[in-house]
Amino acid sequence: MKIALVSDIHGNVLALEAVLKDLKAEAPDLVVNLGDCVSGPLWPEETAVLLHEHKWPTVRGNHDRFVLDDPIGELGPTDLFAAERLSAESRAWLETTEATIRLDGGILLCHGTPDNDNRYLTEKAEGPKGHLPDETALLNELKGEAAPIICCGHSHIPRVIRLEKTGQMLINPGSVGLPSYQDDHPHKHVMETGSPHARYALMTDNNGAWNFQQKILTYDWDAASREADKNGRPDWARSLKHGFYGPLS
Repeated sequence: MKIALVSDIHGNVLALEAVLKDLKAEAPDLVVNLGDCVSGPLWPEETAVLLHEHKWPTVRGNHDRFVLDDPIGELGPTDLFAAERLSAESRAWLETTEATIRLDGGILLCHGTPDNDNRYLTEKAEGPKGHLPDETALLNELKGEAAPIICCGHSHIPRVIRLEKTGQMLINPGSVGLPSYQDDHPHKHVMETGSPHARYALMTDNNGAWNFQQKILTYDWDAASREADKNGRPDWARSLKHGFYGPLS
């Protein structure tokens, strides 16, 4: 059994197309999407159409929820751009996403933590780039969730973590479409991967033990950067082009 994990596409249809091309070669048995599908100053409608076509099991990310549930007048610019451009059909597809999904074999899919789509699980948002939480902090965020494998997104930073106390595996595939960003929740912080590549992950059942592989793909990030700049978001343009959020010195 081979499962592909995608997450945090953020309307970057060019990066998604690169992932789709690579998936044809990898031929996984299942592809799952861990959320934050369309929000961003890029191609929200085109991304939604493509995802609807593939019908992957899809978790609702925090930005998916904002686009669906928050009044237009209360949306930030990133979510507003998507909300104003989604067709009724694409919005209806986004409504089908779920807060969490459980797969056979004890695999839990979520966006942030198992009970909160707007909290980080595999990254601690302290310092300019964050860092790995210790095992006690990770177990506290799980709040007793016992699934042997927990797949999450939200931080955009790829991680494979094994909890010594429980033997659980925590997998974050990183972001398909946005390699760095700044956020004010829970306090102001920056997340950066340091390169502009599209990312996803594979997990393969090896006679009852899972192996994990991170995929890091080249795509036309200069075109994505130009699109963000055209749409009035130089911060996104810089992130997409470099993988760092701030100016390169």
